[in-house]
Amino acid sequence: MIDSNLKQFQPPPFLQGIEKSMIRKISDRAKPGSISLGLGEPDLPTPEVIRREAVRIISEEQNGYTLQAGILPLRERIAGDYPHLNLTPDQVMVTAGSQESLYLILRTLVEPGDEVLLPNPGFIPYSMITRMVGGLAVTYQLPARNDFSFDLDDFKKRITPRTKAVICISPSNPTGRVLSNEDMRGMAEAVAASGSDAFIISDEIYRELYYTPERPASISEFYPRTIVVSGLSKSMRMTGWRLGWLAGDEAVIRAALILHGYVVTCASSVSQKTALAAWTDEAAVSRAEMRAVFHRRRDHLLGLLRNELGLRCVTPDGAFYVMVDVSSYGDSLRVAEAGLEQGVVTIPAAAFGSESEGFLRISFCADEAKLSEGVRRLGEALKSLQ
Repeated sequence: MIDSNLKQFQPPPFLQGIEKSMIRKISDRAKPGSISLGLGEPDLPTPEVIRREAVRIISEEQNGYTLQAGILPLRERIAGDYPHLNLTPDQVMVTAGSQESLYLILRTLVEPGDEVLLPNPGFIPYSMITRMVGGLAVTYQLPARNDFSFDLDDFKKRITPRTKAVICISPSNPTGRVLSNEDMRGMAEAVAASGSDAFIISDEIYRELYYTPERPASISEFYPRTIVVSGLSKSMRMTGWRLGWLAGDEAVIRAALILHGYVVTCASSVSQKTALAAWTDEAAVSRAEMRAVFHRRRDHLLGLLRNELGLRCVTPDGAFYVMVDVSSYGDSLRVAEAGLEQGVVTIPAAAFGSESEGFLRISFCADEAKLSEGVRRLGEALKSLQ
């Protein structure tokens, strides 16, 4: 018989107060038939070259465990994407998506009380994982008044000898902004001059989705003490395949690999073998076609928001998000909730940091017809708030 006097379970201190992200909370409340302009998941199908190879591998090959670090041919290809770092395969680890990579690297680098410098606004898990591992989150501002561009003077004020890691993301989630070479050089020089010996964690999950004339640079080109976090979720529309990686300093990767082995053993063998097709010419064509599709959608959405609703929007350089200023209608959560009532899901950008309060993050992972209808519904929501 179970003792009814047993104490009710309470989460350990590092999990207390940590809940589902605002993105999930808002999305979970959507009415049937709603148009989702919230989640950052490409709606285009996984490229044919990937699907075809996966079918072959499942049908023809034995797909048991791989080396915990991942199959050698895949680590060689990843290393080859960063020729300036002269990486060996031992400096690359394949993970179950880039989010596992983020957890592994922060768990590996950060001890209780260490400072981690994060962008504001920035991807929600940065601060949550920092808290989980006992770090102290310190933010550097990407000012809304300057369309969320990098502020080097503010960055220099935030970094101290106690800084253990700096997170850099370009293109950004949630803003879609790309750091220029000048921005990256300034960030790298500031970290080098700080006396902290900090690592820069470069989140490059959106690096292949850009609307600038050239592919955005990696800060690893300016700061060798960089750990790269990336994967194929966005570039190959492989969100559910859970294929990411860490690359950089061999001692750091070796330490993270121990944790990875106990957490997941290894990334999916089918996903790893299939991922080799992402370095083919056919895959390159697919990436270019995807960029063109999202570029058209971006311009379509910006036109609707500006011309039909009269809203200020920040033009993204990459990724698939538009930051939309709705501050004249109230706080961002209130506006997003009004949108839910009208059947359109948007994300209150305050979830990403204090700097983006008053904005919505709107995803254009939907075709032009859905974007048009979603904006119409958002317009009805705004009218209800006037």
